[in-house]
Amino acid sequence: MPPQWITVIILGSAILLLTITKLRPDLIALMVMLALGITGVVDHTLIFSGFASSAVMTILGISMISVALQQTGAANAIGRLMFKMGGKSEILLVLLVSLFSATLSLFMNNIAAVGVLLPAVMSLSRRSQTPPGRLLMPLAFGTILGGMATLLTTSNIIVSGALKDAGISSFGLLDFFPVGAPVVLVGILYLVFVGRKLLPKSTASEKASSPQALSEKLMAQYHLETGLSRLKVLNNSPLVDQSIFANNCLIPIQMRVIRVLPQKGRPQVVSPDTVLHSGDTLIVSGKMDETTLAALGLELLPAVKEELPITDAANPLAEVLLSPHSQWVGKTLCEINFRIRYGLNVLALWRQGAPIHENISNLELQTGDALLIQGGAEYIRQLEQDKDLVLLEEDPDSVIRPKKLGLALLITILTLSFAAFDVLPVALVVLAGAVLLLLTGCMSLNDAFQRIEWKAIFLIAGMWPLTIAIRDTGLAAGVTTSLLHWLGPVSPLIIAGFFLLISMLLTQFMSGPVAPIIIIPLALSAAKNFGIDPHPLALAVALGCSLAFITPLGHPVNIMVMNPGGYTFKDYARVGFPLTLLSIATILLGLHFIWGL
Repeated sequence: MPPQWITVIILGSAILLLTITKLRPDLIALMVMLALGITGVVDHTLIFSGFASSAVMTILGISMISVALQQTGAANAIGRLMFKMGGKSEILLVLLVSLFSATLSLFMNNIAAVGVLLPAVMSLSRRSQTPPGRLLMPLAFGTILGGMATLLTTSNIIVSGALKDAGISSFGLLDFFPVGAPVVLVGILYLVFVGRKLLPKSTASEKASSPQALSEKLMAQYHLETGLSRLKVLNNSPLVDQSIFANNCLIPIQMRVIRVLPQKGRPQVVSPDTVLHSGDTLIVSGKMDETTLAALGLELLPAVKEELPITDAANPLAEVLLSPHSQWVGKTLCEINFRIRYGLNVLALWRQGAPIHENISNLELQTGDALLIQGGAEYIRQLEQDKDLVLLEEDPDSVIRPKKLGLALLITILTLSFAAFDVLPVALVVLAGAVLLLLTGCMSLNDAFQRIEWKAIFLIAGMWPLTIAIRDTGLAAGVTTSLLHWLGPVSPLIIAGFFLLISMLLTQFMSGPVAPIIIIPLALSAAKNFGIDPHPLALAVALGCSLAFITPLGHPVNIMVMNPGGYTFKDYARVGFPLTLLSIATILLGLHFIWGL
């Protein structure tokens, strides 16, 4: 059987299996790779080339950079900003996510833009109690739309380079903007008012996410907001210039210090190196009589209506359970020096279905007790390795390395700048940035490997040989040439529409720069034969290769959000098909009125 027909059968079978959704997409991709290798359609030396492709390496590097942005608090800050602007209004959140992603992709690689915003949008999803499936597809689609208005998108760069190689003037940085900008506007309006209604109502990822931040949930569960007081440290206090942990067994008997508010600077969580100064304000839990306050040199301040700053992303609340064979059973928190040993503050204890707030430092611990703890996220993370305590749940928005925020932002900005100006290949630049973030301690290698979207990598790598088969067997070129011959003499706008349509169709299954490489020579040849200006035809090819909305295989950013968003192939088709039709119509109108076709 001719290789072209084998390729058609494998492609058709893959589409059918992906549509049925009985098997995982990454498993289907591996089956496609094996089928092409066993049948000999793709040479065995190229069958595994997808694992070394630039798209896979870029996703690998960007996924690691995203971990650093999340662990240092950068992603959390972006999520807070969008939440402050959009609140819990889904229509505003979709608008903001689409605008942020489209704007960011004007200046950087699309994969990099999604890598930067993905952890921020996940944080926004949890803050706003909006399922991630309602926000992540607008994130991916917004990024693709924004890339259509600038030269910096891969397909646009390839097409511009092909013009230059053919002795024709290439496109400038803003030559795509007059046609691409209206597409961005139409696309975002569609996502906000129509596409939003077509998004899945609930997703698998939604079940795994907490409906609210863990700290807020625990605060309500343990009734921590009740009985809070503010105390001012007076000049004559014996606590001045002393560490709270140094008085580990004295102070907790009277009160539990939750937060320290210095006269100048940011609020501080109680930690081993927290030293009190005159004028500091303490947020405490527990009842204190006047005699105790006077002895400690503390003044009770009037109650305030606003919410007290108990936690932040770098110092969240968490819940730990005594393991069945814990050595701490029968001992008190004071006896085991819990604060000094773990660097964490115990705020309450859960026993027999109810929280206990009073005198917990002198209470003997029992099997099954749960402790409400607070402290640095890095200290809480270390409890995962402790055999005496079981960390029940970890806040996904916690900031583990807040002191590395500035360094992480600097390295990320430099990395994206090098990638945007094409100084070196994008994959090489982002991997170098990821390694630099590892070397500077902005993230750990274990955390990076745990957060990488391996499903996306196997999906792209498995489908990559199919791209090679469509190209090398001549299937794409043969079909395009035949259809072009069948068209005959028609108006230039119809020819541009033909190349736009063909480019869009090939892009759905040929993620990466392959589609423009195949189509642009045919478009330039058609322009010469029909006596048409090659620039609008080249523009149609470039923009058509960006219409990757119908399947997740059309662009790596679709695959990046597929698993966390809980999407299926049908979801992309349902939302992406109308967007594709609107984009095609907008592009053709732009080619007619701006380029005179």
